[in-house]
Amino acid sequence: MSDTTPEAPRAQDPAETYEPAAPAPLGVALELTGHPAVDAALARLAELDHLPADGHLEVYEDVHRGLRAELTSLDTHPAPRPYDNRS
Repeated sequence: MSDTTPEAPRAQDPAETYEPAAPAPLGVALELTGHPAVDAALARLAELDHLPADGHLEVYEDVHRGLRAELTSLDTHPAPRPYDNRS
């Protein structure tokens, strides 16, 4: 009679350590928007290809701040109102 009892999982040896994988480029192409400040902010995303995952948050937050500042600046420089000569 053969023993078909499954083997219990082996406990992990505390001496075994695992290193995270090295950063690897994602190969995402950056398309220019034609707006220099936005293009500069998005260009920072290329830094992610060379950073470990725990360094991504800082870059994402910085890019988000830059893009948000650009959007906010659109509200601070309203277009001139058209001339109304109904009076």
